[in-house]
Amino acid sequence: MVSGLTKAKLGKPDYEKALLQHRQYITALERCGLEVLVLNAEEPYPDSTFVEDAALVTTRCAIITRPAAPSRRGETSSIQPVLERFYSCIEKITSPGTLDGGDVMQVGEHFYIGISARTNLAGANQLISILERYGMSGATVPVTECLHLKTGVTCVSEKTLLATGAYVSRPEFAGFKVLPVSDAEYAAANCIHINGKLLMPAGFPLARQQLIAAGAQVIEVDISEYAKLDGGLTCLSLRF
Repeated sequence: MVSGLTKAKLGKPDYEKALLQHRQYITALERCGLEVLVLNAEEPYPDSTFVEDAALVTTRCAIITRPAAPSRRGETSSIQPVLERFYSCIEKITSPGTLDGGDVMQVGEHFYIGISARTNLAGANQLISILERYGMSGATVPVTECLHLKTGVTCVSEKTLLATGAYVSRPEFAGFKVLPVSDAEYAAANCIHINGKLLMPAGFPLARQQLIAAGAQVIEVDISEYAKLDGGLTCLSLRF
């Protein structure tokens, strides 16, 4: 993972520290009542720790994505047999579409799909067609300020979003209460809402205070070494 793709310019990750942080992340998920399946390491794919990008999991089907980065394309072939243990319906995004799971934010049975450097319109339209076949829906949102949609906005409760930058006032999110994250703490916008608890990255006191004031049961997790690879909390797991 120390050789993974990055634009963050935060230095090279400390591998031993990353292993410790990953164990702490697993513990945090278990504290939320989840059973955690840890996949085998894939040495040819340094970005494969960001397993969220290789697939999208819903209540009715799993969708194998097609990452835009050529070095990540092989990750999907190993995630499919894992998901087949849990899903009878597996769909796939195909060429010319590209789709990273980090660009997909689920709110109930509706999915917001970021059009970014990693997810193109063809991939988003394929995903919307798949979702509609299963009685779900999707819509696109432009990504202009960050790598993935969920780098800048995540759902922290049924009607509340945590957002930074342009996402605070995007018209697509007009029906939500939006908690703004300052530019200085932008990385705090990537959180995970699970079973009434909220996982957030450690080191962002203003965002933490705001979330607690909004009634969130916050669990902080240090992911500093994954941030060096443009990674956030949501990137490190598939949750279903």
